[in-house]
Amino acid sequence: MTARDILTGRAAALASTGSERADDAAVVLDDQWAGHDGDQYDREERAALRRVSGLSTELEDVTEVEYRRLRLERVVLAAVWSHGTLTDAENSLRELAALAETAGSQVLAGVVQRRPHPDPSTYLGKGKAAELRDLVIAEGADTVVADTELAPSQRRALEDVVKVKVIDRTALILDIFAQHAKSREGKAQVELAQLQYLLPRLRGWGESMSRQAGGQAAGGQGMGSRGPGETKIELDRRRINSRIARLRREIAAMKTVRETKRGGRRAHRVPSVAIAGYTNAGKSSLLNRLTGAGVLVEDQLFATLDPTVRRAETPDGRLYTLSDTVGFVRQLPHELVEAFRSTLEEVADADLLLHVVDGSHPDPEGQISAVRSVLAEVGADDVKEVVVVNKVDLADPEVLDRLRRHETHSIAVSARTGAGVDALRALVAQELPQPDVDVEVLVPYDRGDLVSRVHETGEVLASEHLAEGTRLSARVDAELAHDLAAYAR
Repeated sequence: MTARDILTGRAAALASTGSERADDAAVVLDDQWAGHDGDQYDREERAALRRVSGLSTELEDVTEVEYRRLRLERVVLAAVWSHGTLTDAENSLRELAALAETAGSQVLAGVVQRRPHPDPSTYLGKGKAAELRDLVIAEGADTVVADTELAPSQRRALEDVVKVKVIDRTALILDIFAQHAKSREGKAQVELAQLQYLLPRLRGWGESMSRQAGGQAAGGQGMGSRGPGETKIELDRRRINSRIARLRREIAAMKTVRETKRGGRRAHRVPSVAIAGYTNAGKSSLLNRLTGAGVLVEDQLFATLDPTVRRAETPDGRLYTLSDTVGFVRQLPHELVEAFRSTLEEVADADLLLHVVDGSHPDPEGQISAVRSVLAEVGADDVKEVVVVNKVDLADPEVLDRLRRHETHSIAVSARTGAGVDALRALVAQELPQPDVDVEVLVPYDRGDLVSRVHETGEVLASEHLAEGTRLSARVDAELAHDLAAYAR
């Protein structure tokens, strides 16, 4: 059953129930189909457990009975503004709010403190940390999220002041990645990043869990000082290090499989195009629009973690691969860059990079800068790049003009409406490696593989089937021209 059949069935069900929405059934169907973006079964799985409002039986007066209920975490955001403009600081805090909501929490308030640099003890400074505690109490929050990566001592000291859980931006992003990872490789990469983040932040009971001294050479501590020789926290560190080593071996083995597939595509001279960009810029929507891939599209950060590779064709019939990659974000945790390095190498090996930018974002230039810094880390900064300004249907025309002036090699599209997509296809065909050797050959019928390669990777100018074989006039690359040289006419 196709997605349209499902939608049609829903519309029919509305009509058969005689509900007041029955007259709008066809409109509902048309609206849903107009925004259809492939058979996204991942969306159904991710939304399989949703809370239903209006079912709560909690008492209005809870003075007699104390309740514990399942609910979203209620968070307050905190940031230090030490450089840039206030607009930059507010945009960063808004992005943190979007991250917190994606992770499954309710944002109640956000505070920004102007300081030359964060306080080395409590991040915000003791006085502002006390004000933050009062805000947490007033809002009824149970978590504080800091808009940076906190040192372990900063997090503990801030927790001691505000009296609720404190997490930082890195932990929040790691939590989102853990929720969205689906493939075996994606889960292994996220676990590796989490363990690398956790290792320096372990807290234990210290020496009370075990005794360090062993034997008579125990520093003269005497009787009662002998013990197994490792504290509980050291055992945890050793286990984590062992797990990290194992995960790295597993990811390396998975990398070999992906490199084998890439090698096969290179052997057949199939060009590759990688889609990269800021998270929620519309990369998956663009992939669906170009190839009909049907991958998950959702208006939230880091909806896509597992890379998707799809086959596509240029308007003149040449094959190429189009790969969707994980999105980037400001201050992307270094642990994640390292863990996902093998996946991001898909971008470094591409013939062309489509750098997707959200044209409706308040700071698209900041997005471009953040993405390019990550690409430089993985060695993909020298790949031929086309900046694709997406969401032009929502963008400010002045912003679009500014982006076109700054990014000369750019194109504006809307993956949702399809505007500019045909021009993008033509631009991709123009930027991909072009066959440049003219050949006139008569290929025997038992070498159909060569004819197939000419059609897939070259440009066929004329074709004729004769008794001796297939006569071709074509433009191919140098390697294929060498293989066809024996059949030249």
